[in-house]
Amino acid sequence: MPKHNADIAAVFEEIADLLEIQGANPFRIRAYRNAARVVGEFSQEVSRLLEKGEDLTELPGIGDDLAGKIKEIVGSGHCSLLDRLHTELPSAITELLKIPGLGPKRVKALYHDLDVQTLEQLYRAARDGRIRALPGFGEKTENNILQAIEVHANQTRRFKLAIAAQYAEALEKFLVAIPGVLKVTVAGSYRRMRETVGDLDILATASTTATSQVVQRFTNYDEVAEILSAGPTRASVILKCGLQVDLRVVKEESYGAALHYFTGSKSHNIAIRRMAQKSGLKINEYGVFRDKTRIAGETEASVYAAVGLSYIPPELRENRGEIAMARAGKLPQLVEQTDLRGDLHVHTKATDGHNSLREMAQAALSNGFEYIAITEHSRRLAFTHGLDPLKLAQQCDEIDQLNAELKGITLLKSIEVDILEDGSLDLPDSALARLDMVVGAVHSSFNLSRAKQTERILRAMQHPYFTLLAHPTGRLIQRRAPYDVDMLRIIREARNRGCFLELNAHPERLDLLDTQCQMAKEEGVLVSINSDAHSVYDFANLRFGIGQARRGWLEKHDVLNTRSLKELRLLINRTMS
Repeated sequence: MPKHNADIAAVFEEIADLLEIQGANPFRIRAYRNAARVVGEFSQEVSRLLEKGEDLTELPGIGDDLAGKIKEIVGSGHCSLLDRLHTELPSAITELLKIPGLGPKRVKALYHDLDVQTLEQLYRAARDGRIRALPGFGEKTENNILQAIEVHANQTRRFKLAIAAQYAEALEKFLVAIPGVLKVTVAGSYRRMRETVGDLDILATASTTATSQVVQRFTNYDEVAEILSAGPTRASVILKCGLQVDLRVVKEESYGAALHYFTGSKSHNIAIRRMAQKSGLKINEYGVFRDKTRIAGETEASVYAAVGLSYIPPELRENRGEIAMARAGKLPQLVEQTDLRGDLHVHTKATDGHNSLREMAQAALSNGFEYIAITEHSRRLAFTHGLDPLKLAQQCDEIDQLNAELKGITLLKSIEVDILEDGSLDLPDSALARLDMVVGAVHSSFNLSRAKQTERILRAMQHPYFTLLAHPTGRLIQRRAPYDVDMLRIIREARNRGCFLELNAHPERLDLLDTQCQMAKEEGVLVSINSDAHSVYDFANLRFGIGQARRGWLEKHDVLNTRSLKELRLLINRTMS
């Protein structure tokens, strides 16, 4: 039965979609979408809170009705409202929502005007030219739908890293608790911290007598929907959420070799095997062999040492130069989460956050931070209750008063100011002058040409108060593509101007991309790894930003917010001068 946050969030998202297709009250629809977001992004398992008897209405936006539905979903695996909606609408209609460009409003029009209920019917309607006649569609949209259907048909489903983590961590905990199990590691792209995961590869070692029991317990796991295969030491299953999980129980002397093999990437492993062959060695999932003699394989470090390399961290294993650097002994000392001294992108309930200044400060302090920047939205984002100059000044006063009281944590006065289409900032200089730093962000006009989008951002960065470019490509993973921008020009302008780029750790964004982090490092531009926290729980998202930073080869000295407050002030004051 569903018990992970992602499962509950998926139910609420589907309810919102179906209600919107039906034309239900927009406030009701928004409540379910908000609940899906809150639960889906919550860092603790909501089911565990229920087990402890905690009040779910303490969660932002969760009232008695939604709390009751969460209890129903966790307890029974079903939601009676969703079951009823499924009887009122065609069962396959939500599949249409998986096609990029088709939101609930357009699906509603297709259903009511053309009786389109399935992907096949959608394809036929587009192929026959019937969609272009509908208001708000047109020939271009119709052609885009055709192309999107074809891409969708050939696409393997991938899960965002944070969602995969919910299932991976629960499975790891489940397997470790089995008597006789010695080690459990989730390998594959998950271990390499890729932003999306196609499946999970889990490796375990166990005592000889426990091996078969591990496989049996794994296939009987209550999240398993289908068993694809099962043998004495391995099994493959599909979870109820659709995620495939492969388990392999290996001998201790082969654990390192198997972990290397199943972590990948494929191109990295091929390159390592070729190195081994040149030295007369053979590397596979069982070990490193010279003829028939095993010479290494108990640890990953022994596998790399056998071919003359230092240990390569999983996040670097993409065959993008890490092997040459390991051979030369020049691999980077990758940044760790414990290196972070603060967070430079934090919201409160003054705009669209869920906690007060004091609560966010206390949460940051408990996370070991020395400082956070309070970065509410600016006035253009009216739906977030963005701040105008007067409200910003009032918040600055509140921050000054709170800083006088707080011990061990400092709040920096800042703003996430909108970069307007012409490159100007959403607030006047008179409002920005009082701030410790200014975070600029694009929240509109994503479809500008590459030249216009680049010039827009470059102009904003030239503003005398500009400090940090937030989520620099504007992408939302699997929901919105990055806007078209010349990132090298942006990075070089940041270097010339002395300002910085953000790596937004929110698992929906992970923006900058890993390759762009590496580009920033090479150009000498510092990157700030920020949570974009909207609640006290969101600082937990920083681990995903750290994973992205490590994939981008970033070291402690490449990251802005690894500096002490004193060092940070010297850097950001230089940009504000």
